[in-house]
Amino acid sequence: MPHGRLKPRQYLILGLVSICAPLGDTCLSRGMTHMPAITLAHPGSLIAAVFTPWIATGIALLIGFFASYLTALSWADLTYVLPATAFGNVIVALLSKFWLHEPVSLARWAGIVLITLGVGFVAQGPSLTERPAGPHAAAAPALTEEEHAR
Repeated sequence: MPHGRLKPRQYLILGLVSICAPLGDTCLSRGMTHMPAITLAHPGSLIAAVFTPWIATGIALLIGFFASYLTALSWADLTYVLPATAFGNVIVALLSKFWLHEPVSLARWAGIVLITLGVGFVAQGPSLTERPAGPHAAAAPALTEEEHAR
């Protein structure tokens, strides 16, 4: 798929990569604001925190992030997939400001704009770079575009 377009299913996976992590982190933050301070000296409080609704939801969303991230890495280069996670900074800032009511400074908004511009530049490249034929190229059959998509 070095020069082909992404399929709608692949855009969905990239969307999940970019939305699940910030939503999961935001749910964790919301859940932890209602918990007492947790230390590793008291692992029982950490285990109890895992079973609170907001934290459990955050953990489930982060598991969804890792599943979609691994899926995306199976058909695209890291340099293509990782910017989708960087865009999560924008989503985290928006959720923090409007859902958690946290202050977001002007300097952070400027950084978010720079991240967004950088993601835009990186997203213009191919999703999968062509690799030169090496000594292992003859031993393993090349994957078709459809096999990469799975």
